[in-house]
Amino acid sequence: MDKRKLFIDGEWCEGSNAQTIEVENPATGEIVALVCCADTSDLDRALVAAERGFKVWSKTSPWERSKILSRCAALIEERMLELAVLMTLEQGKPLAESRGELDRTVDVFQWCAAEATRTYGRLLPQRQPGYRQTTIKEPVGPVAAFAPWNFPGVMFGRKIAAALGAGCSIIIKPSEESPGVSSGIVKACQDAGVPDGALNMVMGDPTMISDYLIRSPIIAKVSLTGSVAVGRKLSKLAGELLKPATMELGGHAPVLVFGDADAEKAADLTAGFKFRNAGQVCLGVSRIYVHDSVYQKFLSRFTERVEALKVGDGMLDGVTMGPLANARGVQNMEQIMSDVQARNGKTVTGGNGIVGKGHFWQPTIVIDLEHDSTLMTQEPFGPIAPIVPFSTYDEALKLANGLDYGLAAYAFTRSLDIATNVADDLEAGWIGVNNFSPALAEAPFGGVKDSGFGSEGGPEGFDAYCKTKFVSQVNMDG
Repeated sequence: MDKRKLFIDGEWCEGSNAQTIEVENPATGEIVALVCCADTSDLDRALVAAERGFKVWSKTSPWERSKILSRCAALIEERMLELAVLMTLEQGKPLAESRGELDRTVDVFQWCAAEATRTYGRLLPQRQPGYRQTTIKEPVGPVAAFAPWNFPGVMFGRKIAAALGAGCSIIIKPSEESPGVSSGIVKACQDAGVPDGALNMVMGDPTMISDYLIRSPIIAKVSLTGSVAVGRKLSKLAGELLKPATMELGGHAPVLVFGDADAEKAADLTAGFKFRNAGQVCLGVSRIYVHDSVYQKFLSRFTERVEALKVGDGMLDGVTMGPLANARGVQNMEQIMSDVQARNGKTVTGGNGIVGKGHFWQPTIVIDLEHDSTLMTQEPFGPIAPIVPFSTYDEALKLANGLDYGLAAYAFTRSLDIATNVADDLEAGWIGVNNFSPALAEAPFGGVKDSGFGSEGGPEGFDAYCKTKFVSQVNMDG
């Protein structure tokens, strides 16, 4: 049985306590690997290594860091098929989606490699002769980062590439449910020349690890992609210790389809995006609001597209939607559908789990839902799509902005006025008008309200791993 080992100070190792966690293939129920678990002694070694690694890596020329990150990107691209297979076996998404995610991971490393050479400061205009006043960007210090299971390649890589590009060392904890591709990315970084201690990976008890790392005086910065509940706990702890944090948390993204939109094209795009990764996407579609005048046309086309999806093992040709990643996901779908039935919602298609060894759920459409139902107020994180009509722009915006989430939001319209207004009026950090763009390496990605704070991606995300120093220098000989 393959073991997903810890990576500490340049060495792959098992945990000191010899404990392991099973990794399940969600399509078959088969155990495909074991995860080695870290205890506090392992975390202490990782912290010492990160502190020492920071002293070396932060003094490494940005141009040399850039070259190493470029080599990381090249190695990930070279090993893409192998890594994609690991992702599909452990996480469940179709192989084509796994390869697409790894394409974006390569893109992130390439972009951060270039950005490493652009950590510019500023020369401030003189207020009086003899003064030279500048700002300097420096790496913030050793980072503790926590990555999720739903995108174990690109979200994991995004944290590593930005931290290393800025000159920080990092201790990162991937999900214990899908660690294979994360381990492969770390191996690519090691082979590319990232020095010992600059990059460390630990796994095990998430609560123990996060608490122990964040409390350490060695850690200078925290980054989490995870649930709102976990984000509250970690941001509170980081805040108490006055440590900067980036929190990319849950979403419940609305889609607004206005009456002037091409309803059938909107349905095609929305269906494709909604059921990507079996609906387990923080940016993904969760609530669909359609204007009365095009509601039936949209529903008909959307249903046609959903019923054409082929559900199955992501390793098989032609499969367009894989299983949910774990049994928790199926249980959550069952609870959502129980609430739908209790509130007399109507199931247009799907609505049930698929009997078998894996964690499969039918692609599902629900209509005639009350606005305070579970599906409309809590992030489903699965392949259930609610479709609700609206009558006016104000009603649509009230529904879209009516929750405490604010990660992503989308709209379809031919009107330039409506497009401009929704961009201004939607309360979300990521907005798509007439398109669903996945997170881009060069664009900031982050939420508002309960969906978190800070950005990953783009110069904004890179700056999160830097601190700014102001230097005022006077010429004493003048």
